[in-house]
Amino acid sequence: MVLTLQQAAALTALPLTGLTREYPNHIMHVLNGPADIASPRCLHPVFYGCYDWHSAVHGFWLLARCARLYPDLATRPQIEALFASHFQTEAFEQEAAYFAVAGRNSFERPYGWAWLLALAYELELSPLAQARQWRAAMQPLVSAIRERWLAFLPLQTYPIRVGTHFNTAFALTLSLDYARHAQDEELLTSIVQAAERYYLSDANYPAQIEPNGDDFLSGALCEALLMSKVLAAPVFAKWFAAFLPQLANLTNLLQAAQVSDRGDPKICHLDGLNLSRAWCYRQLAVRLDSDVELQRLLSIAADTHLAASLPHVASGHYSGEHWLATFAILALSAVTP
Repeated sequence: MVLTLQQAAALTALPLTGLTREYPNHIMHVLNGPADIASPRCLHPVFYGCYDWHSAVHGFWLLARCARLYPDLATRPQIEALFASHFQTEAFEQEAAYFAVAGRNSFERPYGWAWLLALAYELELSPLAQARQWRAAMQPLVSAIRERWLAFLPLQTYPIRVGTHFNTAFALTLSLDYARHAQDEELLTSIVQAAERYYLSDANYPAQIEPNGDDFLSGALCEALLMSKVLAAPVFAKWFAAFLPQLANLTNLLQAAQVSDRGDPKICHLDGLNLSRAWCYRQLAVRLDSDVELQRLLSIAADTHLAASLPHVASGHYSGEHWLATFAILALSAVTP
């Protein structure tokens, strides 16, 4: 299954609505005093919509990717207008300044950091006429996030393996792709060294513990995907065989998660899990192509997970609609940059 023009148009409609919707809003905000009490839009002039900061960031990523993949996209004029109204240098300087305030050094770490770099990467690839200008406007915040990664990775002794926003492997994967494209050798080296330090000796991953009840990421598959990008193909194949031995028997990892209530903001995470698993499986199938049976197993698992949750991205519940489309696009465009 690949992303179609019709799917892209339908999926872009969700962030086009959400990115200018200020409420409801889940603010993660350290108050240092009464002066810090402000509305989401005052705090974040670019990323105030889509319920929370990181969802706004990857909502813009979704729009940029769909506009790149489909130049004739019906929603392209709205996408260009939204970027033009939000991606202003002064607004990004304010976004960057927010990170510099005392007590906010962990704000959006690492999930939002990674998506911000992924958005910068996507705009570098964009054929839109103003994309270079929008990417330049982002630079104050991109630089701030880059410096935070460089400062943080030497301090993080242990990876975080949960299936939610704090997962280390997922964030490193997106950030690694950015660093390689940007030819940022310092950041790339720091990420690769961290990945090897955290995961190179892993074996016999306890896959039976997945999924947790509010996972939207697979700890196992995000780690495997990251290592597939860090290690040479033959080395990775050997690592993967030790990491998830007898994968064919791990039914809880191969079968899609059941979503009992798509109106619940935590339970609907499981639709995201199905979509992000499909994203991982599709890329792993490409990287493990020397083993035909394993590749077939991974491809079937990807299709199974997509079929389970793709029809429910536009569920009518904002709890899912403000973010799930991004993971649908990740999965459907998994083998493109």
